[in-house]
Amino acid sequence: MTLTYEDRVAITDLIAMHGHLCDSGELDRLDEVFTADVLYDVTDFGQEVLRGVAACADAGRALGELNPVGHHVTNIVLNEEGDGRVRARSKGIGVNADGTSGSVTYEDTILRLGQGWRISQRKVVARRVPLGG
Repeated sequence: MTLTYEDRVAITDLIAMHGHLCDSGELDRLDEVFTADVLYDVTDFGQEVLRGVAACADAGRALGELNPVGHHVTNIVLNEEGDGRVRARSKGIGVNADGTSGSVTYEDTILRLGQGWRISQRKVVARRVPLGG
């Protein structure tokens, strides 16, 4: 598989859409970003791996007012895998209601499905120390 320019734009838009949906509270639309059986790994934050798009939406609702008011994504790097998968790394910046912020790295596995590209696995790695710690 060779990623076309159109594939790269679609995948970049997919990764960006996560923040828009979360920030607007449209958690019922997360199936536009993730596969139904997504594995969403937030163990770096002391949580369990979330299994399935419904679990991701439920976790966002449960977090309530502790959710960031802004999810921003940048520095997206895409790598094709031989098995038709795309690996993506991107940087996330979360801005909280009190003005504090945090940084993460998203490590994604992305698949092309009938309805388009979807993230099937995401690991969220907290960035807590400079220079890779």
